Amino acid sequence: MSKKLPKATHQGTVDIAGYKMLCYNLDTGERVLSREGFLRALGRTGNPKYKEEESHLFQTPVFLRAGNLKEFISNDLITSSQPIEFEMAGGRKAYGYKANILPLVCYVFVDAEKAGVLNTRQLAYAERANLLIRGFATVGIIALIDEATGYQDSRVADELEKIFREILLEKAKKYEVTFPLELYKQMFRLNSWEWKPENAKKRPGVIGTWTKDLIYKRMAPGLLKELERRNPKNEKGYRDHKHFQFLTDEIGEPKLREYFGGLLALARANTSWKKFYEMVERAFPKPPEPGDQLRLLE
Repeated sequence: MSKKLPKATHQGTVDIAGYKMLCYNLDTGERVLSREGFLRALGRTGNPKYKEEESHLFQTPVFLRAGNLKEFISNDLITSSQPIEFEMAGGRKAYGYKANILPLVCYVFVDAEKAGVLNTRQLAYAERANLLIRGFATVGIIALIDEATGYQDSRVADELEKIFREILLEKAKKYEVTFPLELYKQMFRLNSWEWKPENAKKRPGVIGTWTKDLIYKRMAPGLLKELERRNPKNEKGYRDHKHFQFLTDEIGEPKLREYFGGLLALARANTSWKKFYEMVERAFPKPPEPGDQLRLLE
């Protein structure tokens, strides 16, 4: 039985001292740099000679194997520098290194250079390491200032405001049937529920919960909360409008229909709700909530 791999929930590109590296957030909470980007930033080839299937996942990484570096490498670094195998959207496997070890690896070469033990090739690696360390310092001070002044929160708020302006209306538009009946029929089928004609208008309350989870929580960060703010419950505990009545014709509604198409395709391809939901999680992962600024900005 193969082990369950952590999954990448978000992907981006980080630029440190001019070296661009793909980076990922895993569902384990770890931040990971792509193996290729990590190695190239250090001045090494991004395509190591060993095969992925071999036992390199339990060996000292190639960039720390040189004998003249041993005295500068801590046991903790050896342990934490093992490559991480993870799963990207679509199921493709990838390999990376924990992002927080890159500065530590850089200091190995810097310290070894100061001790005068590096060979000619390693001196080039040390030069790269010095540039990266300067880049970390610049990025770090900017992040600290943004956090101290609250500017980071403002950036998140500004980005969300732009998104909401594109996909949401201030007032609800005229009601038109939008959700395809086929989607509800598939929900019933996947849960082994009998579909009856009256279900076209009256459905179990859990369907509404699933609708929020499968669509509104995935279309954009904080979208569901913003819809609930614009479309609050009345004194009787009901909403005066359907959430989709606040979606713009130009962007919001086409994006909603795009989700319908994707969900229907996944539903038809599965025989159980559990398998269907697992595929939705992979194909349409939920974006981070606005409070999670770091992951949102990444």
